[in-house]
Amino acid sequence: MGFRIMGTGRAVPANAVSNDDIAKFVDTSDEWISQRTGIKNRYISTGETLNDLAKEASEKAMEMAHVTADSIDLIIVGTLSPDRIYPSAACELQANIGAVNAIAFDINAACSGFLFALQIANGYFATGGAKRALLVGAEILSKMTDWTDRGTCVLFGDGAGACIVDYDKDAVVTFSSGSDGTKGDALYCNNRPINNPFLKNESSLDHTHMDGQEVFKFAVKTVPRAIEDAMEKAGVTAQDVDVFLLHQANLRIIEAVAKRLKRPMEKFPLIMSEFGNMSAACVPILLDTQIRNGTVQRGMQTVMAGFGAGLTWCAAVFVY
Repeated sequence: MGFRIMGTGRAVPANAVSNDDIAKFVDTSDEWISQRTGIKNRYISTGETLNDLAKEASEKAMEMAHVTADSIDLIIVGTLSPDRIYPSAACELQANIGAVNAIAFDINAACSGFLFALQIANGYFATGGAKRALLVGAEILSKMTDWTDRGTCVLFGDGAGACIVDYDKDAVVTFSSGSDGTKGDALYCNNRPINNPFLKNESSLDHTHMDGQEVFKFAVKTVPRAIEDAMEKAGVTAQDVDVFLLHQANLRIIEAVAKRLKRPMEKFPLIMSEFGNMSAACVPILLDTQIRNGTVQRGMQTVMAGFGAGLTWCAAVFVY
């Protein structure tokens, strides 16, 4: 048993920021950024909230799926940058779209968040807890970015992607996921410091810190292994897969994964040049763009994979 993706949607802020725009206030260049990352553009909020973007993406997904909000049983938002610590972004989204019958909660698995949400929803389907889910990956990473650090500020963008997913008893879906908290310091951002009448702390709010080499080594080793594990469970090989939809962290990572799997880059669609790294929003936005441009079509054997802070990873194999 498994699921079928019925509709997708995406939303990004209005403000497009090019590499040349960033080079106006950081010592960098379009050539330096694009050669190392594959990124040329990203969208940065100048007022749009995470819930603004999540609502827009969700409404587009519902429109494609031809469903109403009151038919949704489950809402999961994957995010590490919600508008509020609480209530959850999912509960706010539930209210904003009128999904009165849905269970709603967030998960934070960083860049793997959307894939973790998909695996959790599949568990709800398997146990009879839901028949239709709205899954969202949404981030406003710009508010957590150190805009003086050229090693990180060039990477990230803001956006939201959404999917309507229905239970399908005849579908075959497999996952391979995991976490390695011992390497958590490779990519992190601290929360607000302890500050109370018993401990005074003048520390300011933190920004994203990343050990790029450590993350790269983790990704090129772990992601192919997770994909191979999920494919083995599904009884398919890399040659059987029509399209690989991977988290858009870095062009060199995806090239390394393609080489490990011995598949051509044509099987690995890319959107990082336009959108940058949007953490949990990357995979659902990638899926939506490829469905709408016809690259992903019904009946295709599909792989999706996310990987990032935690360190976390998750791969899924299914027929779209």
